[in-house]
Amino acid sequence: MIVHPAPQGSLEWLQARAGVITASEFDNIVTSEFEIRKGEMPKTYLSRKLAEKWLGSSLAGFQSVDMDIGSVLETEGIPFFELMTGQEVQRVGLITTDDGRVGCSPDGLLDDDSGIELKCARPDTHTKYLLAGVVPKEYRPQVHGAMFVTGRPRWVFMSYCRRMPPLIITVQRDEKIIAVLGEALAAFLTDLSAGWDRLVKLNGGPPRRTLSEAREKQEKFVSTTPT
Repeated sequence: MIVHPAPQGSLEWLQARAGVITASEFDNIVTSEFEIRKGEMPKTYLSRKLAEKWLGSSLAGFQSVDMDIGSVLETEGIPFFELMTGQEVQRVGLITTDDGRVGCSPDGLLDDDSGIELKCARPDTHTKYLLAGVVPKEYRPQVHGAMFVTGRPRWVFMSYCRRMPPLIITVQRDEKIIAVLGEALAAFLTDLSAGWDRLVKLNGGPPRRTLSEAREKQEKFVSTTPT
């Protein structure tokens, strides 16, 4: 496991995760029931990862109002968790496997050899989570993916919403799920390597980039992304 110190959202963080398969995106290669995906979704994701690797920076995504609100409330959710549990959350940037090809950007690591994934949901969505009392299916690949990357035996999922009780669930590592993730990632990484070789051949060699060029390309992409 390698911890990259660049803060999440920084240019250095975007560059570090370029072309890296991250836990928050594992739902592109496995379903919430941990079946390996087929069809167009993994193909589209493959193209995205290849584009990132070629350009040298993670591609900017759509940021909805709800996502903006969630980003702000994360500054409340982590201190709230620390106050409730007495556990200190170690904030980190990108964490990758030793080969640097698979990663995750958790909301924090905990001293009990676990980590935390915090979601700040709308009141109606948070209420649905509370009533179900389980990790929402859309976040299961991310939570187990974080354990895959870090090797940790457990992970905390927390849904936070102002003026409402929190949902805090500790998820134990499941080696059967880890094995499925490993199989899906191995196949995807094979396709990624083949795709990269194809791009290099078409270009007559690998891309040439400087830091300023990468910054310019990232800013240009962000400025032209529809909102």
